[in-house]
Amino acid sequence: MSYPTLFTTPGLRALAEEIDAERQAQLAKWGVQLHPVVETRDIDIVTHHYYAGRADIWRQVNEERATPSMTPRCATCPGSADGPHTHTAWDGILLEEVYEALAEQDPAKRRVELVQVMAVCAAMIAADEAAEAQR
Repeated sequence: MSYPTLFTTPGLRALAEEIDAERQAQLAKWGVQLHPVVETRDIDIVTHHYYAGRADIWRQVNEERATPSMTPRCATCPGSADGPHTHTAWDGILLEEVYEALAEQDPAKRRVELVQVMAVCAAMIAADEAAEAQR
């Protein structure tokens, strides 16, 4: 039987299959898990406010990293020989998205944020694989 192409981004089908295999392993080990998004003993509004603050911090870090610069510490940065460059990094991108998801109280909006987290994870994996292929 032939199935239509579901994934057009290179490598995404294999990654989805890997994620599916991991989810199957999790289900086999722990069964269906129905945890709350925020620990129920926490004060919900305080916890979400904290996560929103962390998301804002990482948004600011990412904005600063995206500003081209050239400092003495940049001597070993990729692209430093070409002059001012950015310092955008996956850690900040991922953490901003994770904290945005955790800060979101509306389930539909949280789902959008969690899909963004998964997409950033896929991009990180693809970047690692591309860097490894260049070595």
